[in-house]
Amino acid sequence: MDRAGIGRVCLALPGATLDHPFGDDHDAYKVGGKMFVMVGEQGGVSFKVSDIAYEVLTGEGRARPAPYMARAKWVNLPDPSAWPDDELAEHFAIAHSIIAAKLTRKLRAELGLG
Repeated sequence: MDRAGIGRVCLALPGATLDHPFGDDHDAYKVGGKMFVMVGEQGGVSFKVSDIAYEVLTGEGRARPAPYMARAKWVNLPDPSAWPDDELAEHFAIAHSIIAAKLTRKLRAELGLG
């Protein structure tokens, strides 16, 4: 999946927005103002995962701990095109739901997240 594909998948999720807090070369996808996926300048992608997924993905070498974000259980894929699109889209949807679940009830309602 390329940068444009990542954008299409992420922006199709409820309440998702695109921001550039680290410059125009970095795409940060957010829900409720909280980032759930980021595409870096070189095209690599980082995203939030569950504690278990973090251990599995990094332990098997399928992903590496995301720079600066690993302590918050984020993983990084230097080449997202090496992953099947549907698997990557599923990880992005899960990242979105993990972050959305941490939002206030009021904000979730405002975003139509139930």
